[in-house]
Amino acid sequence: MAVFSYQALNSSGQEVKDEVEAPSKEEAVAKVRSLGYFPTKVIEKAGKKRLAAKREAAGGKKRKAAGTGLGWVSTKVLTQFTRQLSTLQDAGLPILRSIKILEQQQKPGMLKNSLKQVGEDVEGGATLSEAMARHTKVFNKLYSNMVAAGEAGGVLDVILQRLAEFLEKAQKLRSKVIGAMIYPAVVITIASVITLLIVLFLVPQFRTVFLDFGVKDMPAMTETLIKISDWLISGSPPGWLVIILAPAIVYGIYKLIRQAYVGRYVLDSIALKIPVMGQIVSKSGIARFTRTLGTLIAAGVPILEALKITRDTTGNEVYASMLAKVHDSIREGDSFANPLRASKCVDSIVVNMVDVGEETGELDKMLYKVADNYDDEVDTLVASLVSLLEPIMVVVLGGIVGFIVVSLYLPMIHLIQGLTQ
Repeated sequence: MAVFSYQALNSSGQEVKDEVEAPSKEEAVAKVRSLGYFPTKVIEKAGKKRLAAKREAAGGKKRKAAGTGLGWVSTKVLTQFTRQLSTLQDAGLPILRSIKILEQQQKPGMLKNSLKQVGEDVEGGATLSEAMARHTKVFNKLYSNMVAAGEAGGVLDVILQRLAEFLEKAQKLRSKVIGAMIYPAVVITIASVITLLIVLFLVPQFRTVFLDFGVKDMPAMTETLIKISDWLISGSPPGWLVIILAPAIVYGIYKLIRQAYVGRYVLDSIALKIPVMGQIVSKSGIARFTRTLGTLIAAGVPILEALKITRDTTGNEVYASMLAKVHDSIREGDSFANPLRASKCVDSIVVNMVDVGEETGELDKMLYKVADNYDDEVDTLVASLVSLLEPIMVVVLGGIVGFIVVSLYLPMIHLIQGLTQ
């Protein structure tokens, strides 16, 4: 009879580690469940030895550390892989064969390389979730924990299907926001480039004409425009260089500030307070964490563990801090709705839906409804933002063009008036 080491959560959400004897992994999972625990990881102890022996037998060849290297995997490709793996598991194929089949179908890249290593680890005795957890650039914490829940509950195909749906909806929301911003970004970029070219090349030509005609006392607007042109061309450093490097410098400072928790929290708090855009950030953040939490709870992950995973994957420190407080309150015996209401980070409708979900025992469904509702609101807000940006862009760009035209033609008007007198 084999010996299995396991990690599980008790009724209080605390982690328990121990060993059981069983003829198979399924029997080991059943034994752990009979103890009143929720198993999160069950591994045959001999499996680790086989895995280590396999790696040593590779002739000492060093394998690239998992989760490292260049490249990335798009959400679309990962979603497609997840659906295919779910289909193969539903058909009853062994997990190792499923991984190898899907590895062969992938194009050369990070996903294919990761699947090859995952297959080697699974063949050596590791669980699928344990193997995936080593490749954080491909399978994040949410993904590997969902797989672990599916393995422990014997419903891996169902969990993978839910995970694919989650990835699709999250990507759909992100694509809508990005797609709506493309038009304003393109217009602003083109207008900025044209304006910069005018100031760099056209304004100096006009200044030469004015000097040739002996115009010395130029209007204030013209003087300002000429000074801007001089700074862009011959400033120290040149203004055009500053404008080109400014976005990279700002982005670098932004990334540096986000290295610290306080910096991330302050920046995320500011983002939530920006008019219109703040509402989009807020509602999309709520949609993300409610959908994540609902997916985990529906997968059978205990509420405390689900909150920890959601906190780490929310992408916003304000909501991460709120979920940490909710986690601590629930661990002390409180309900979900009370600390959520006390945080004042979400609307009352979210609190009420969570409250109803707790009372009816359908918290996951209520969280899905909140996420769907907020997804729709984000769509409306994005459309409103685009509609608002269009007239603002027209006014701002018109003002810039008008300033340049008036600045260049005022001296010419004065010159003509002087010639006719």
